[in-house]
Parts: sequence; C-alpha cells; structure tokens
Amino acid sequence: MTENASRQSAHAEDEVAELCRELIRIDTTNPGDHSGPGERKAAEYVAGLLSDVGLQPTVVESHDKRTSLVVRIEGEDRSRPGLLVHGHLDVVPANADDWRKHPFSGEISDDGLVWGRGAVDMKDMDAIVLAVARQRVREGRKPARDIVIAFTADEEAGGVWGAKYLVEQHRDLFEGVTEAVGEVGGFSVAIGDQRLYVVQTAEKGIAWLRLTASGTAGHGSMIQNDNAVTALAEAVARIGRHEWPVQLAPSVREFLQAACAAIGTPFNPEDPESLMGKLGPAARMVGATLRNTTNPTGLKAGYKVNVVPQTATAEVDCRFLPGFEEEFWAEFDRLLGDKVKREFIHHDIALETTADGDLYDAMAASLLAEDPAAKIVPYCLSAGTDAKWFSKLGIRCFGFSPLQLPPDLDFSGMFHGIDERVPVSGLRFGTRVFDRFLDLC
Repeated sequence: MTENASRQSAHAEDEVAELCRELIRIDTTNPGDHSGPGERKAAEYVAGLLSDVGLQPTVVESHDKRTSLVVRIEGEDRSRPGLLVHGHLDVVPANADDWRKHPFSGEISDDGLVWGRGAVDMKDMDAIVLAVARQRVREGRKPARDIVIAFTADEEAGGVWGAKYLVEQHRDLFEGVTEAVGEVGGFSVAIGDQRLYVVQTAEKGIAWLRLTASGTAGHGSMIQNDNAVTALAEAVARIGRHEWPVQLAPSVREFLQAACAAIGTPFNPEDPESLMGKLGPAARMVGATLRNTTNPTGLKAGYKVNVVPQTATAEVDCRFLPGFEEEFWAEFDRLLGDKVKREFIHHDIALETTADGDLYDAMAASLLAEDPAAKIVPYCLSAGTDAKWFSKLGIRCFGFSPLQLPPDLDFSGMFHGIDERVPVSGLRFGTRVFDRFLDLC
C-alpha cells in the first residue's frame, strides 16, 4: 500500500466505530420463526451507505422483512476469479436486564469498547467491510480482483432465508466467484507470550434434531410401562452425558501444534485436553473442536400432571467434526435406541479446507504487516456460518474478520452471550488489515 493510500484509508478508520454503533442500534433480532423485526431496516441502511459512494447494490427479500443485499466492486484484474466477502445482518435475541449496558445502545464505554448485540457476531465485521469499501470507492482504488460483498439475512437460524435463498435463487450474483472470506477468524488469541491470529479453515457440521418418543396414554395413577416420557428421558440422558472421543481434524491439529510451540510444551496428540488449562479464554473455543458434541436443549410432553401423554419430544443441538459425520450418526443412533425417532430441524455440512494458497497468504501478509511479531495459524470453528451455503457453489471458504484484541477479553465467550463488546482500536486495526488485504487478495 502506498503512503498516500495508507493516509487516505485512515478516513475508513475514523468512521468504522460509528458504523458499528449504528448497525447495533438497528434491532435485527432473529428468533428463528419470523416473529422478529427482520433485517430490512439494516439492509436499507447498508444499501444507502453503498449507494452514497456510487455503488448499485441488489436488494433481495426472501420473506417479509428477511432482506439481504449483494454488490459487486470491479477489480484491477477482471480476468481473475472473483472473491466473495460475506457478513450477516441478523443477531440472536438479547434480554436487556441481563446486560450491563443496553444491548441495542451501541454505547462506547470509557475504556474504548463498543457494546451491544452484534458487536462480535457480526456487526463489527460488517462495519469494517462497509468502511473499507466506501473509502476505496470514494478514492477510486480498485481491489486486486472483483469483490462481491453480500450482507445476508437469517444466518443465526441456519441461513435458509438468507444465504441459502441467494445461492438457490440468485446464483448469478456470484458468477465467477471461487473463494470467500467471512466470519469467524483473523482475530488475535493470546497464548503464552505469543499473539496468534486464527484464520478459520474449518467448521463443524450442524444437526438440530427433534426426538420423539411414543407410548400409551393413560391415567397417571396406574402402572404405565409404555411411558413416552420415560423412554425419551432415558434417551436424552444417554445422549447428553455421552463422552464423545477426541478426534483431531487437520485444522485442529495444526492449531494445537502452534499453541504448544507458543507456550513451549511438546504436542501430545494422545492427550490434547491436557493443554486446555494453558490456553486461557481460547480454551472455550478450542475445546469444543476436539470432539463431536450433543447438547439437549429442549423438552416437551404432556398437558396435565395426572395424564400420561402419548408422545414426548426433545430438541438436541449436534455438532460433528469435518470428516467424521458417518461414524457420528452410527454412534448417535446407538445411543438413541429403538424407542425414539429423530428428525432434522436443520442439517448442514461440515467444512474444511487447507491453510495454503494465494488467498491464505494474502490474509497472513495483511495481518503481519500490522503486527509483525504475530503468528498466523488455522483453526476449526465449533459453530456454523453462511460459508456452508456458499460452498455449495464450489466456493472455497475461509473465516477472516481481522481484529486485534486485548489478551484478557473472552472474545469467543461473547458469541451469543451477554455484554458483547469490541474494542474501537480492534475495529480500526481490522479496517487497516482488510484494506491491505483487498490489495493483496
């Protein structure tokens, strides 16, 4: 980046925190059942910001108020395949009484943190992308190749009304795109005396299940051996308490090796869990990628205490590692038993790519230019992102939302948690990194 370009891009740094605050103030809560406010207001706000600098976004509404938008920025070399940059506009619900600051205030605290629902998931990255795109277009600085930017609806409920709809109904908007970056990666993790920047190269698969047990209805005072509630409770207990074996996907292994090097301890692939106590806040993020997980999240049965119901249902959130889905289902069905049936509420693939190639090198170089002492490492995300849908277009997907964070900030713990907050300095850092990345990608 030239000295002049570096000076000019400081304007993007100056507006990024305010863009993040404004996005947070727009309530885009997604309860998963269309009862929320939707993303239309946020999409209109973003479309206006892009139109202000001369871009022409395409706004798409898949369902009432479930709104996404896509815009293409012409690159220097249009013969090269395009790059997709994607971020979602919706957020999970927040109860204001649980928070120290109102979740839709976008308040900046005295210690320089932007607070609010979406501050880390993922209106921070939305703001970075907006700030950089606007500044580059104003200055006439083209990215290295065509960039397609997508702001999507419904990611927090699986992306059916957002990325899935775009992929299935508007795939022409992604013509020529072969690679993508989105959440969750590129942020710093302090391990030992080393600052690692983790680039997401993998994410676990998702299976949200409804379990149903059937039995004989009857009077609560009588002996009921064929009790649906009992059968369901036994299955749920087996599934919820099951200790899934450690299975190291390549991205997980690479991260653990880098973490061990950072703290000066040998890597023991036979006992990676012994490392968790040395990783600080990162242990929460990493620990969930060592194995498959099955967490019961809901139970429903009956309507009166003295009536044995005919059916009982439960909901379970299952996450399986890339490369291990087949054996996951074999073991899950063994735990489930033959008295309980399962059906998908939502089912999506696991993803994994390799930590190599020109795009990965561009991510690493853009981070190292701002933080030369850092180390760039791949990792696996325990959750899921819109990358699952975009990968179905043959797009190679990474998580790259660059932030430099204080070592004591439990960043991963704030995803879907309370008191989400992101440093203004981290947003400014991410803006500089992402601006440079668009020159190198």
